[in-house]
Amino acid sequence: MSESKKFILQEQDIPTAWFNIIPAMPVKPAPMLDPASKRPLTAEDLFPLFSEEAARQELNFTDSWIEIPEQVRDLYKIWRPTPLVRARGLEKALDTPAHIYFKNESVSPVGSHKLNSAIPQAYYCKQQGVTNITTETGAGQWGTALSLASKMFGIELAVYMVKISFNQKPYRRSMMQTYGAQVIASPSMSTRAGRKIITEHPNYQGSLGTAISEAVELAMSTPNCKYALGSVMNHVALHQTVIGLEAERQMEMAGEYPDIVIGCFGGGSNFSGISFPFMRHNLAGDRTTRFIAAEPASCPKLTKGAMRYDFGDEAGYTPLIPMLTLGHNFSPANIHAGGLRYHGAGAVVSQLKADGLMEAVDIPQLETFEAATLFAKSEGLIPAPESSHAIAAAIREAKRAKEAGEAKVILFNLSGHGLIDMAAYDRYFAGDLANYDLSETDLTETIAGLDMVPGHE
Repeated sequence: MSESKKFILQEQDIPTAWFNIIPAMPVKPAPMLDPASKRPLTAEDLFPLFSEEAARQELNFTDSWIEIPEQVRDLYKIWRPTPLVRARGLEKALDTPAHIYFKNESVSPVGSHKLNSAIPQAYYCKQQGVTNITTETGAGQWGTALSLASKMFGIELAVYMVKISFNQKPYRRSMMQTYGAQVIASPSMSTRAGRKIITEHPNYQGSLGTAISEAVELAMSTPNCKYALGSVMNHVALHQTVIGLEAERQMEMAGEYPDIVIGCFGGGSNFSGISFPFMRHNLAGDRTTRFIAAEPASCPKLTKGAMRYDFGDEAGYTPLIPMLTLGHNFSPANIHAGGLRYHGAGAVVSQLKADGLMEAVDIPQLETFEAATLFAKSEGLIPAPESSHAIAAAIREAKRAKEAGEAKVILFNLSGHGLIDMAAYDRYFAGDLANYDLSETDLTETIAGLDMVPGHE
């Protein structure tokens, strides 16, 4: 293992504002729609579900910079700024002329980037006098982050955790319970949506879409309760831009600028966080950086999905979102990257992909674990299965750079560590994991009947 170099900022260098990419986009995302009337939603329409400030941020198409509240920024100081690391060990292992950097978001108290949005969402709920929050979680990173953030502000939290992850990742569940959250395996018998799914599919192991349905239902039926979520929506991507804004400063310290920026992709939060601050320079015509979202081959909404108006959940409780989607009834394979098992992409990322301003690759499960073990041996850090998709994509690009003899600068986001995911590694080493392929029939059936998004017929 070679010694890799870290680039460290100071507390005063934490950004004072989040970057909102929407005003800079040449084509704005289509509006969310009310499912019944099909009319565009206003921020006020979202007030019953989200905190009012989160709802305003969600539909803010005019302000490029949104101030980070002082109390939120003070809490960020617990672990931010996070290090930028040049992965010299990985470069050596690949024998590549490429320079590989990663932003290490695994150093947060919960081990992932998710706390960047959990804290402001809990803060806005507290400012509004909210006493209870509901949410969903896939692999458990988001649920763990919101559990801690809710405890920081004295708010009660109920987490619907996808059943397959509830069983695969018991220590994520333990972390949430340690922070004081109630954790329910989804689908459950505690909601109408959960009971319906269990009745129709008794052995169903759950999905993020199902867990969202249950969390939304509980939020809407509980007094003084709001729903919070960890990806997909514009305001979540906004909060995560602290990652890329810090990385910009750190790349300046390194004396380089990325040719390629990579993030793993489930709903879009960490990809947006690392890429949007750099993408603004492309949109201004100052740079030509490539942006690559790395998603599972078993859940390829960016590479094989269709641009449609679709629900963000399985039961159809959410507004209709313009998204690249596999359909809200799509049942993802039970891969270990539970945080990426989601049927759709956020509206902003979907529009950027449709406009050719970013790329996407889908990566088989076994390739991600091969990349993860090489990274661990080279850099000493064991990555989360989700983050390993970004590592695999970075390795692909580093190999291409070697073939072309080009010293490309590659930056990826290490969105979380895998120290609570060792059961997945055990299965990989035992040869018990497999790749999952989707047929065209699988995709056609779940997308059928969804409304087209104007301009994307």
